[in-house]
Amino acid sequence: MSPASKKNPEETRKRLLKAAYEEIYLKGYQAASLSAILKGAGVTKGALYHHFPNKQALGYAVVEEVLQEEFSQSFLRFMFEKDDFVEGFQYALVKGEEIEGEDLVVKGCPLNNLIHEMSPIDEGFRTRLDGVLQWVLTTFTQAIRNAQKKGQVRQDVNAEETALFIFAAMEGCVGLSKNAQSMEIFGRCSKSLAHYVQMLRPS
Repeated sequence: MSPASKKNPEETRKRLLKAAYEEIYLKGYQAASLSAILKGAGVTKGALYHHFPNKQALGYAVVEEVLQEEFSQSFLRFMFEKDDFVEGFQYALVKGEEIEGEDLVVKGCPLNNLIHEMSPIDEGFRTRLDGVLQWVLTTFTQAIRNAQKKGQVRQDVNAEETALFIFAAMEGCVGLSKNAQSMEIFGRCSKSLAHYVQMLRPS
């Protein structure tokens, strides 16, 4: 471990989580290499085991500490730049396609990838992933309710059901385009989702 790492164990932990997230996103949890994670973080195996007793604990921490932050920085920060749910959501879709579209098409959604890979076989992953899902749905639900109070979304819209449908559609768009390795499909699906959200506005 470098002298800087010894003096700043929290920074070492952050580097490990970032490297683990990138390796898991690229290869999946089960195929993720601890050697590649150590190389990416620039730390020794001893530093890894100082912070995480095993690979499973490292994977759990990635779900708990990284996935939510990644979604906040890659989608929600754009959505909340606008003081209007419909406009903000559509803007976030456009920015997401511009900035992360090719990554999403090639590698998929990191959250959904782990759900498909790990939820059926590891209850610890399943419950932690569900926690991230519930946070996303709660965030969308509250944003829709706030928009209803401002008159930006129709009052007859069920906020919880709409949030669930919107997020499911987002994940579906990524999954279909990933399987086809097609930015065209990603763009068409995002456009249709933006049109649906537009229809949430009052007449």
